[in-house]
Amino acid sequence: MRAIWKGAVSFGLVNVPVRLFSATENHDVQFRQVHEKDGGRIKYQRVCSIDGEEVPYSDIAKGYEAADGQMVVLTDEDLKSLPSRSSKEISIEKFVPSEQIDPLLFDKSYYLEPDKTGLKPYVLLRDALEKADRMALVTVSVRTRMTLAVLRVREGVIVLQTLLWADEVRRPEFESLSEDTHATSKELAMAASLVDSLSGDYEPEEFEDDYSEAVTQLVATKIEGGDITETPEAKGEETEVVDLLAALQRSVDKAKAAKTGGSSDSGESSDSGAAASSAEKSTSKTAAKKTTTKKAAAKKTTAKKSTTKKASAKKAS
Repeated sequence: MRAIWKGAVSFGLVNVPVRLFSATENHDVQFRQVHEKDGGRIKYQRVCSIDGEEVPYSDIAKGYEAADGQMVVLTDEDLKSLPSRSSKEISIEKFVPSEQIDPLLFDKSYYLEPDKTGLKPYVLLRDALEKADRMALVTVSVRTRMTLAVLRVREGVIVLQTLLWADEVRRPEFESLSEDTHATSKELAMAASLVDSLSGDYEPEEFEDDYSEAVTQLVATKIEGGDITETPEAKGEETEVVDLLAALQRSVDKAKAAKTGGSSDSGESSDSGAAASSAEKSTSKTAAKKTTTKKAAAKKTTAKKSTTKKASAKKAS
């Protein structure tokens, strides 16, 4: 695993240097959208809904749609003015009872690994969390935005789980459940009997993703049967060819101009041409050298063959 963040857990007056690792990974089956006829991948263009023109990434900005449908375009300067944090600190705000954190609030999970210098304080925090049966409520900024999270212990490792904000959890408003309806005592007794008959411990190995396995088997069967679509190479996008020598020459000219206080704009085109001409001369010399070498090699081979033939003729006579 590769660490995605490095920082420290602030535990009172103690700092615990840690590295952050993603605790989960997605094993969902991933399909590609392709053209059924030839198997070519489907591409999407960034098209403006007003003029219908394709928009390059350089012209794309962030927009916020207001409640009345009006669009507010935010510039880079606007975004820089927003509050952001780049702190490398996981600050413990308080220790709260584990049952007070609704599992619905849990978002992403990460493992915390201590640095060698922080092993003892890491173990101290881990053991304290386990003994108190509490979670540490923390604030952390993994990228730029501050978020709430909790620290808890799983299999001897401290886990950081980011939390959703309170207003991100929807309220269940179902009219059918608003009525004052309850099960009868007889129905509850039957349900309790069913619960007892199906009671057991959670063992993850008992369950498997049969859909993913079925897709893998289906694909393997098609490959073995030769049911494969030969996809031709996609047409490459046109790219601008840059003359490396000319670019280097311009860089040198600009550096010289900066030192002397002059301008290099007027000589850029002639210098580029000179650089290109130099490149062509160099290429011609290389080609001529290769041709000369080939001719010399051909002469040596012919002479060698003639000598061999003469020797053979003498032996025959």
